[in-house]
Amino acid sequence: MEYRGLLQRSWERRRGLSSRRAETPPGQEAGLLTAPVPGAADRKRPRVLRQRLFERFLRDIEWKGASDLLGPGEARARVRRLLDELADADAEALTAVERAQLEDEVVAEVCGAGPLEPLFADPTVSDVLVNGPDEVWVDRFGRLELTGVRFDGDDHLMRLLGRLVASQGRHLDEAVPYVDVRLPDGSRLHALIPPLAAHPVMSVRRARPVPFRLEELCSCGTVSPAMAAFLAAAVRNRLTLLVSGGTATGKTTLLGVLSSFIPRHERIITIEETAELRLDHPHVVSLEARLPNIEGLGEVTLRTLVKNSLRMRPDRIIVGEVRGPEVFDMLQAMNTGHDGSLTTVHANSPDDALRRLENLVLMGGFELPSRAIRELLGAAFDVIVQIARFPDGGRRVSSIREVVLEDERLTTVELFRFEEAAGGGRHVATGHRPRFLPRLAAGDPALAATFEKGV
Repeated sequence: MEYRGLLQRSWERRRGLSSRRAETPPGQEAGLLTAPVPGAADRKRPRVLRQRLFERFLRDIEWKGASDLLGPGEARARVRRLLDELADADAEALTAVERAQLEDEVVAEVCGAGPLEPLFADPTVSDVLVNGPDEVWVDRFGRLELTGVRFDGDDHLMRLLGRLVASQGRHLDEAVPYVDVRLPDGSRLHALIPPLAAHPVMSVRRARPVPFRLEELCSCGTVSPAMAAFLAAAVRNRLTLLVSGGTATGKTTLLGVLSSFIPRHERIITIEETAELRLDHPHVVSLEARLPNIEGLGEVTLRTLVKNSLRMRPDRIIVGEVRGPEVFDMLQAMNTGHDGSLTTVHANSPDDALRRLENLVLMGGFELPSRAIRELLGAAFDVIVQIARFPDGGRRVSSIREVVLEDERLTTVELFRFEEAAGGGRHVATGHRPRFLPRLAAGDPALAATFEKGV
């Protein structure tokens, strides 16, 4: 099934459901995954049966050994045997539907994401947010929705968190009550437990199984065709780009899309705190920072990785996000032959992005005058791409600006912007022609027309 078509059909169905949401009786939840939320009495028996089955499963594993537990297939076979035993002993037999649902739930408890398994299987869900055992939200197309998914209690949620974290060689307890890990499917999980929060909480940033293409960003209104043509040409011609935006605005997604225009013969080194980038490129080396262990040893910072990457013959360096002293080493690399690099930063505007980078250099303890830092920034970056999340849930590039350093003054000049209007808005060119336009137009003469005012 074509992935984009699936998302489109899900979106159309979601719009149809939202028109009926006002008529949903209190205590029920309309959504793609959840039927009306049953009352406590209706949920009690399936929950008790699932708990009994799970305990029996664990005892069965402990008694017979786990050496032959090869995966979900073997786990499902054992659960079916236990269900057969339950059916023989229980006078109130399960229906076929109840049995299949119970089987899926227990297997998900053992090998999957427990109650969250349906949400993890839904391609329209971009974030799963668990605020405690009785409150699970999802992000679909930029909108938050409360689901009917529930845990049995804090212990149930802690058991799932412990298994997901342990599968990646990490631990979560009172000594280390928070964790940030990458799951096997590429999703990013961040969790905190008491005493940092009243209940265990977690957020999962889902990894898209099929990377976005620039054409898809055009079709959903994130960028215009003219902006897409300019950004593609900028990456191919080794302009250095900074993607700026707030939390969950799509910075990493846009960074991955832009990296697809790096020529196939070039060597890319990516540097991230938690590896999220999934690049469609034949020559990628992915470096990931490491937190200190329980004794406080073994930490590997982004700054260490940036320094090491310079000795690995990179053609392009992609830093997932700069937020500390590594920004100084990155700026030096960009000014010593590693042009065409890409990175992101948390900021609300292009000018704020430059100020934040300057502050990060100063906070890193580098005793440099502000003028020298601005010269570094002006020489390092050519373009700033600002992306924002709008009230309708859409993520759009709100501004593209050229970085200009003149008379020791660092400024930005807008090339494209998003103009909001009733019912939406549109991307337009400002009419300004950047100084690097001849460099881009040499390979694509038609590119100059994209900068005509109003295009």
